[in-house]
Amino acid sequence: MFTKEGVVTKTSGTRAWVKTTKSKSCDACEAKDSCSEHTKVQETTIQVENSLNASSGDRVVVGFRTKPLLKITFILYIFPIILLIAGAATGESISTRLNTDISLTSLIVGVLFFTIALFIIRYINNLWANKKEFQPFLIRLTQKESSIFCTSSNKMAL
Repeated sequence: MFTKEGVVTKTSGTRAWVKTTKSKSCDACEAKDSCSEHTKVQETTIQVENSLNASSGDRVVVGFRTKPLLKITFILYIFPIILLIAGAATGESISTRLNTDISLTSLIVGVLFFTIALFIIRYINNLWANKKEFQPFLIRLTQKESSIFCTSSNKMAL
């Protein structure tokens, strides 16, 4: 399971908006000096079901299941490449029947199949968008808002 810590910025009904920042794994990455992502301050706001009744300012841990993440990764990265290669192979096989240039036909059919893959990805995205399996969720509260900020009574005790 993939987890990320963040701060609830807003709640409305049964929904909560959680702001997260880039992970600490960027600091440990060997390519961080050559990566433009390392120098940017990345903040993302994630909308989740407020199953823990978190309030604005609470620190929470947001989770995302691994299996759906792998499905999404496959659909976004591997599937288009498979269709591109299949299109190029199909273009090569039909070029001899059409008596056309093999490279040009492979290129055109490969790009056509790749474009079809993008439309299929869009369709799958619309199917999966509202499925609970593909939604991030709250795991636990790590710190309530009242304990994050120092109140005047706490200052006197210090």
